[in-house]
Formats: sequence, C-alpha cells, structure tokens
Amino acid sequence: MGGPSAEREVSLSSGRECVAALQVAGYQVVAIDAGADLPARLADARPDVVFNALHGRWGEDGCVQGLLEWLRLPYTHSGVLASALAMDKTRAKAAFAGAGLPVAAGRLACKAEAMARHVLPPPYVVKPNAEGSSVGVYIVPEGANSPPVLAADMPEVVLVEAYAPGRELTVSVLGDRALGVTEIFAPGWYDYAAKYTPGGSRHVLPADLPAPIADACLDYALRAHAALGCRGLSRTDLRWDAAKGLAGLIILETNTQPGMTPTSLSPEQARHVGIDFPALCRWIVEDATCSR
Repeated sequence: MGGPSAEREVSLSSGRECVAALQVAGYQVVAIDAGADLPARLADARPDVVFNALHGRWGEDGCVQGLLEWLRLPYTHSGVLASALAMDKTRAKAAFAGAGLPVAAGRLACKAEAMARHVLPPPYVVKPNAEGSSVGVYIVPEGANSPPVLAADMPEVVLVEAYAPGRELTVSVLGDRALGVTEIFAPGWYDYAAKYTPGGSRHVLPADLPAPIADACLDYALRAHAALGCRGLSRTDLRWDAAKGLAGLIILETNTQPGMTPTSLSPEQARHVGIDFPALCRWIVEDATCSR
C-alpha cells in the first residue's frame, strides 16, 4: 500500500480498508508502505500471498508485479503485461480497438505542441498517458480560443483525445463475472475530488439504462478485461451518449487495481451482488498466483 505515485493517499486509504477486511476474514496481515526497501520488507515479512493495494505508477503498471514474479511470491490482481498495457492508455486503446471495442479517437503529442495549438478540434481532453484517478486531466471545451496551459509536472508526452460526451458508467469484473453497471453523478466532471471525497459523487446501481445498453456495458467490460489479459478484479469506465444509441457507448479505460476506499465503486458493486467487503478481499487473496 502507499508507494511513491501521485495516487499514494488513495492507495493508503485502500490499504487500510483491505487490512481491516482481511483481518475480519481471518488472515494474519502485515501492512507494508511500499518504498525503495520493498524487497527487503517482503523478505522480512515472508508472506504467503501479497495483496497489492498500490495504485498508479510503479504499483499497477507492471513494475511491482515484475518484482513479485522475480521473488516468486503469489500476488493479487493482474500480472506484468496486463498491468503495463492498462496503464499505458494509448496501448490499451489499441488492444480494445483490436478486440472490436469502441474507443475515443486520439493521439500522443508533445507537451509543448499541446500548449501551442489545438491538437484536435475542441472539445477534447489532454491527460497523462500513464496515470489514474483523473490525475492531470484537462478538458478543453467546445469553442475554446486557446489550448490548455499544462502544469509543470505534466509529462513531456501527453495523450490528446476527443471528448466523449454523455453519461458516466462503470462496470467491475471479478474473474469471469461482470458485477453490474453503476452510473456516476458528480457536480462537475468526475475528477479526483469527486472520486474520493465523501459525498463528492452519487452512484446509482444498477444504472437506469435501456436493457441493450446495460447488456453492452457488461459485455464490453468483460471483453476489455480479456483483451488486456487481466486477472482477478478490474473495472472498466465507459461513456454513453444517449442520442447516438449503442453507437454512443465507448470505453474510456480499464483499471486493473480498482480503488478499495470507502467511496470506491468496485466494493459497492460486489455488495450489490451479495459479496461483502471481507468476502471480496478473501476472493481476491484466494485467486492470487505467480505467473499472472
């Protein structure tokens, strides 16, 4: 849990919740705040299974997964390749498109280019190619006269993609089962604060959708999980423009290590199908392996 990424605080929150749930489920748990001494901490702890509650770079991009494979420690969630693909939004979109799944048009651009001119016709979105939790996302509205002024800590290469209007939807996949469709309502757009502040967003589960759209959401999430080679728990975020029918449904991204905080969506969806949080954490632990 924890770690050095931009999502450190979210990971600490996820980790605390998982520690408590795993203890309720009957496990002996050692909480490790992941830093440069992680190999030594793991050697000291000698765990039977590593529950990976890290978020963001190093924790869900294949790096810590590679370390755990090297140490031959069974671990949870997705493996090296699926984690790396999902974190790299451009490559994930290519995998989705190759599986026949709809994605927003876009391309990589130099940070300087993205600030010098409109890389795409507005409205569009500029964001890091390899971050989560809506970190560093800029929405350029229709009719904007100038491109965005990006923060100094934005990467030198960014992803620019067409803005996908519509309703905010998400589906968690547990193993080979799609758990349900949630619609997310936030005062503005679904940013970091809306995701992790109590009361920052409202979730409707199951989402009030036409049956063909709800079925397509479940199907797309399962196919996205498979296209990336995910294991265990994943969550796929979608947008639906109702005016376009099924053609208005697109995949935004797949998260290979969904948040496990008190406001997180995957535990909520698991509860909706009768899996309480300790039982969810138990399922994830029992699913752990090497060579994922």
